[in-house]
Amino acid sequence: MSDTQHKSGYIAIVGKPNAGKSTLMNKILGTKLSITTHKAQTTRHQIVGIHSEENAQVIFLDTPGIINPKYELQKAMMRFVEKAEKDADAILFIVEADENNIPDYAFNQLKNLQKPVLLVINKIDSESQDTVEKLKKDLNDKFKFLETVFVSALEGVGIDGLMKVIIDTLKPGPPFYPKDELSEHPVRFFASELIREQLFLQFHEELPYSATVEVIQYEEREDLDYINAEVIVNRKSQKGMIIGKGGRAIKKLGTEARKSIEEFVDRKVFLDLHVKVREKWRDNPNMVRNFGY
Repeated sequence: MSDTQHKSGYIAIVGKPNAGKSTLMNKILGTKLSITTHKAQTTRHQIVGIHSEENAQVIFLDTPGIINPKYELQKAMMRFVEKAEKDADAILFIVEADENNIPDYAFNQLKNLQKPVLLVINKIDSESQDTVEKLKKDLNDKFKFLETVFVSALEGVGIDGLMKVIIDTLKPGPPFYPKDELSEHPVRFFASELIREQLFLQFHEELPYSATVEVIQYEEREDLDYINAEVIVNRKSQKGMIIGKGGRAIKKLGTEARKSIEEFVDRKVFLDLHVKVREKWRDNPNMVRNFGY
């Protein structure tokens, strides 16, 4: 087969918080690159995931959910969405099968882009055929989608069909990355994301949204990977909550995060975890930038 028939391009995955964007990308790539929890707004960065086949390479930009930003961190999250939409060759707009309340500003944003947009209706296993078909019609009345695809990201249903539609949309071109690469982020980035995922799983209310994680040191030693990381919180009272009575909470956080990281890097990990207070860091543009948002 000649090189000219190889196809490649960037696809942005866009939708409301918790529509299943990260689950979908993880399922396509066959590995966990994007952290997924049942809480909205878990994804803060634009994660680049790379899917390679013999004759195609699709680079996915997984974005934070479309929200009306209230504080500096959320504004930074929305800049990621806008940048991903600009960088992409095509867009996957993902909605849940029972979704009937998509804000107009989401469609206005899509109209301004003038790019091919594929509608992906997710979680189809949880709704009736009639509900799903009605949603397809309603949304296609609001916006001219190139095509509509039904999937269940969690169950892996419809993924092959979706990939075929995506690759059909792309233009011929060479691969942008080596075929065995899955992401352009360094391992330390994923380590901080996996620690942050545990914050979402183990703590409630505002706490996980007020915290970020910084990996101070990541060292690949002979027998294990040594990681020194800090959980940064907004207020002093939150520090006590993360440490917990007799240090129990932080111990659990560290143990579960270490297991996730070990699974990801496929070797033993020593995780040295500390908590630091940076008053109101989320509202400070410089701090938000320093933490990589």
